Amino acid sequence: MTKLAIVADRDEDRYEHKTVLKCWRCNPENGLELFDVSTDSHVKALIDGIMHSLSSARQSEVKAWEEEITACEHTLLLEQHATSPILASGLAHCTKCDLKENLWLCLTCGSLGCGRQQFGGVGGNGHGLQHYEETQHPVSVKLGTITPEGNADIYCYTCNDARVDPALAAHLSAFGINVQSQTKTEKSMTELQIEHNLKFDFSLTGEDGKALEPVFGPGLTGLANLGNSCYMASVLQTVFSLSPFKSKYYPNAKAHWKSCTEPLPADCLDCQLHKMADGLLSGRYSHPRPAGNGVPQDTNPLAHDSPTPVFQEGVRPSMFKALIGKGHEEFSTMRQQDSEEFFTHFVSAIRRHLKRTGDAGADPTEIFSFGMEQRLQCNECNKVRYRVDATDVGSVPVPKREDGVDEDGKIIYEEVPLKECLDILTGPEALEYTCPACQKQVLALKQSKFATFPEVLIVHAKKFQLVNWVPTKLDIPISLPSDDILQLDEYLGHGLQAGEAELPDDKSASPGLPEFNAEAMAQLEGMGFPTIRCHKALLATGNSDPNAAMEWLFQHMEDPDIDAPFQLSGTSAGPEPLPEQINMLADMGFTHAQAAKALRETGGDAERAVDWLFSHPDDMGEEATAPDTSTSEPSAPGVGGSSTLPARYRLKAFISHKGPSVHSGHYVAHIRVPDENGESWVLFNDEKIVKADAESVRDLKKLAYLYIFEKV
Repeated sequence: MTKLAIVADRDEDRYEHKTVLKCWRCNPENGLELFDVSTDSHVKALIDGIMHSLSSARQSEVKAWEEEITACEHTLLLEQHATSPILASGLAHCTKCDLKENLWLCLTCGSLGCGRQQFGGVGGNGHGLQHYEETQHPVSVKLGTITPEGNADIYCYTCNDARVDPALAAHLSAFGINVQSQTKTEKSMTELQIEHNLKFDFSLTGEDGKALEPVFGPGLTGLANLGNSCYMASVLQTVFSLSPFKSKYYPNAKAHWKSCTEPLPADCLDCQLHKMADGLLSGRYSHPRPAGNGVPQDTNPLAHDSPTPVFQEGVRPSMFKALIGKGHEEFSTMRQQDSEEFFTHFVSAIRRHLKRTGDAGADPTEIFSFGMEQRLQCNECNKVRYRVDATDVGSVPVPKREDGVDEDGKIIYEEVPLKECLDILTGPEALEYTCPACQKQVLALKQSKFATFPEVLIVHAKKFQLVNWVPTKLDIPISLPSDDILQLDEYLGHGLQAGEAELPDDKSASPGLPEFNAEAMAQLEGMGFPTIRCHKALLATGNSDPNAAMEWLFQHMEDPDIDAPFQLSGTSAGPEPLPEQINMLADMGFTHAQAAKALRETGGDAERAVDWLFSHPDDMGEEATAPDTSTSEPSAPGVGGSSTLPARYRLKAFISHKGPSVHSGHYVAHIRVPDENGESWVLFNDEKIVKADAESVRDLKKLAYLYIFEKV
């Protein structure tokens, strides 16, 4: 099976259409009905074109449920060992247990092993994976999914992905299996995944088993799931609960729609943000789902003593999703994404749009901006270097401490206070460093502190471990103070202090190059890579992530110029940018000089160039057109926030995630909203908006993925 697709339900199959032409300017309430459209060929052609067009939502639905599966070197170059035929279906079982379902046949030696336990009640003890770990035989086929056409569920453990075996029939014949006589009896992995995604849900019942009460009104409007769009819905519900976003996009929505100069509202981010604010905050769409018309009422089989809850239909942000993800490799798809990554992309998109349009109004994203002070001190000469990095998210490491296993064999982790995570983030860290003052390899101390504090602090809990280079989420509980108040005064940095001597700039080895990330350089050089290669890898991957730089190095080891010195232009780091790249950035509102310098500083990477431009708003890029040998320091990047104390925060919302990876599973948001009793927690689960149960809030708060704190 190389493609699995769910055919989209089409309106033309369910309804009969009658087309009426109306003028809404003549009659704003009901529209003034005009002439019969069938008498005007031009109007009829326009209407037919609209009715037969494939909307962005429908195009996305096609992408959402299609998975292309390809062959790999392990299936194409498979070597088989001589073996005897396996037992017939119904008699065969795992070689290490008695399971007769979810069996995977090793195509190298014919060993039968049960698969991993799957959602939907499919049992498994992972003996197929254990066989691979013992033998390194890479390719297995799932019995019960083999069809007479020669299709089957094939998995390559080495690639850790589903694959296609073009010679499957021949490979199966070695074990006495004739594909033409096979019948598919089990669901494939893709079918199970789709079934799981359609049914996956957070519990909508309280601790007593009663259904949680749906709520309706302004600010309590659901967002319909467009297919793996819960990561976006949870972020949108959260940011539009904040006052700056409400005041920016809700009160003047109609005024913008009247004055907007964009030819198509679908291409105007302001139009879509105003529409999103109107949909979520007005309350016009927050009402129980109507009965009838073939739409079933929602039911909750776990609710015993309460009436059947009736939820909303929710607004469908199809146009917004198509625009915000336009041109992005991940967010333009219908795959599940990381909510923290989407938040960062969302904020950057708004800032780019405001910069391009020259909007003189308030930038609502400024509430998230703050600076992190990076301090580096050489332990030999005790000289220091300070740098302030602008950021919007505080990503805190969460220590992993195992505390036994539960009855299902799942690891239980010890609870970690949020303060401990902040202590680790701002604590000193030793690293190897080539000191420009000592002119040798030394041990240095690196420490991060808050240079400024934002109005709204986003805390990202990094609870991952890498399994086969894939980040796997760990359910490590994080405890917050009982009153949800966070005090950050002790984490404020103070910059260069009296009596401290600054480290000199090391410009000798590679003049004109930026300051390379010291920690990343130490890791790469510790692996044995030459300095020039480390510099090139960091320039190509953002100058921050040693893992990304290492992957780049492995991919470019054979480049003929990998060890060649940098060819610099002026004082900028990268090669001469292409004219089309400069023009693309200039179209966003930057000058050609700024665009050229940004591209040089980021190795010609357009996306990183945009981030560089917003991090250096005061840099006009003069040296991009007039190179010189000046050694003056570049202007410090502009950062938001304030350093005034006290820095006291209260939890406003948190985004939770259920599932083994941030790229699968389900996201929901809990938000503190005002009500007649002051305020209460509300659960935003796509289109389902309910009063949150106090016990579930207490438990889910510990396992949240993103915390949103407001300064008080």
